[in-house]
Amino acid sequence: MTHDGRRLRGLRSREAILEQAVSLASVEGLDGLSLGRLAIATGTSKSGFFAHWRDKEQLQLDAVEWAARQWAESVVGPAMRAPAGVRRLFALHEARLRFYEDGVLPGGCFFFTVQAEFDDRPGAVRDRVARSLREWLEFIRRQVAEAVALGELVESVDAAQLTYEIDALGEMTVLHSRLHDGPVSLVHARRAVLQRLRALCPDPTLLPED
Repeated sequence: MTHDGRRLRGLRSREAILEQAVSLASVEGLDGLSLGRLAIATGTSKSGFFAHWRDKEQLQLDAVEWAARQWAESVVGPAMRAPAGVRRLFALHEARLRFYEDGVLPGGCFFFTVQAEFDDRPGAVRDRVARSLREWLEFIRRQVAEAVALGELVESVDAAQLTYEIDALGEMTVLHSRLHDGPVSLVHARRAVLQRLRALCPDPTLLPED
């Protein structure tokens, strides 16, 4: 029982550190992670960090994993409760915008920040970030394909192109909402995808009008 208690406390400590690491990295990037800052923010001794991570790169890799899990729980999970097809596809976009609007992370989006940070830096962290992006795009593409199979998007849809458009509109919301027009960018991003989907849907009444 004592051993199990220590293990549980260790797991909780690790989760708390990773949550704080993802939050800080959404603003300053993964290279901006400082063991000292994380120790202060989580009330963990520096020696406690080395019980979980052998080096900074492993901490960065685990932060990417934690951020991917957070995204799955906060964005993908809610969207999957919508009916399969075009409504789920739009729900996925709305869940993403809600994640940004709710200020879950102080920098808006962990992946937006670290993609720009590591896109030209070969190594294990870049590879893991790139894999997260591929998995996300493939998930959107599967929702597009399912909507086509259900007859809720026209058969002539280019799934790869539509996936790119939906992701790009969601991603640019992070930048525009913080540097340009604030909440208005969320309205524009939602409307742009909604209008695109309604134009491709044989029964546009499946989707909101605006």
